[in-house]
Amino acid sequence: MHHHLEIALITCGTVFAAGAASAAAPPLATAGARVAAVAEAAQLAGEIAVADQGGAIFDRALGLADREARRPHLAGTRWLWASVTKQVTAVLVMKQVEAGRISLDSSIASYLPGFAGVSGGKVTVRQLLQHTSGLPNPDDTPTDAAGVPGFYSETGARIGDAARASGFCAGAPKAAPGAAFAYNNCDYLVLGAILERVSGRSYGALVDRDIAKPLALRSLNLSRDGRPHGGVATGYATGGKRYPPVNVATFGAAGALTGTARDLVTLDRALVAGSLLSPASRAVLWQGDPKLGFEALGVWSFPARLAGCAAPVALVERRGDVGGIQVRNVIAPDLGRSIAIFINDDTVDFGEVWQGRGLSYQLLSAAFCEPSAP
Repeated sequence: MHHHLEIALITCGTVFAAGAASAAAPPLATAGARVAAVAEAAQLAGEIAVADQGGAIFDRALGLADREARRPHLAGTRWLWASVTKQVTAVLVMKQVEAGRISLDSSIASYLPGFAGVSGGKVTVRQLLQHTSGLPNPDDTPTDAAGVPGFYSETGARIGDAARASGFCAGAPKAAPGAAFAYNNCDYLVLGAILERVSGRSYGALVDRDIAKPLALRSLNLSRDGRPHGGVATGYATGGKRYPPVNVATFGAAGALTGTARDLVTLDRALVAGSLLSPASRAVLWQGDPKLGFEALGVWSFPARLAGCAAPVALVERRGDVGGIQVRNVIAPDLGRSIAIFINDDTVDFGEVWQGRGLSYQLLSAAFCEPSAP
């Protein structure tokens, strides 16, 4: 659902420069104030957190969480992480790779012998991570009167990752494995099922054991079946209408995690620090493929020119867009800084950083660069 922003780098990824900056970021207080000014000028409604490796976090809430009730956003409230969940899933996969339980170039059938899909013996874990599997797409299921694909309205036992992997996602493939990039939630639902099989734990329990507890991310958990939002904010669509309800739990390992903005940037900090993965595993995780628009594993990784930075800045980006909630999670590893942006308006156009203009470009320039730099 609404993944056009997820794949924009695919069409224009080749414009990124080859180098990346390693200069220091501006002081956090300065950067936070500049980010807030950009957000306020754009009339964003949501929450933005900017974090440094030293532990400091700038956290600002703006606008209304519920327009009809005039209820404001508050810093520290729960948000739907949407497809940032895929970033978490990719980290969990790499942890299992480190443990020797998963190989990136082994097939689905290696871990799910009962996988009924005709390409189960050919589609690899890496292809699932990079959306080149060719599996059927939940977004193609018949829509309801509000335009929501039926897949995302289902409830009950059939919506778990394992059930999806043995059900809808094992249907007739749309393309040959490796043929082309095609954004698809089935890829990560199948990954969720693989993780459950090799670990012997549910996806939620694995998130808790391997990420939430070690990092003390007390807010991080899966949305429960039947929850239409996953967070406290109401999502809005075109014309200021409330976004049609979806069952967030149907997104599973592809998009059903919820938590605070502060916990998200804390996760970013741990990834940069090497608290969750070895440097070698993180390098694989964040190795952008120019042929796929700099898609890495669960994220996009690329250098971009920003206002105020003398050289291109290496960025690791993950986006999400579910139920009227948009998310941007961007790490600048060389600068030791990250920014997490949550808004409850599906109509806001962030633009693309590579264009050298637009909202994302302005926000990232404010967060990562000195305004006085050449």
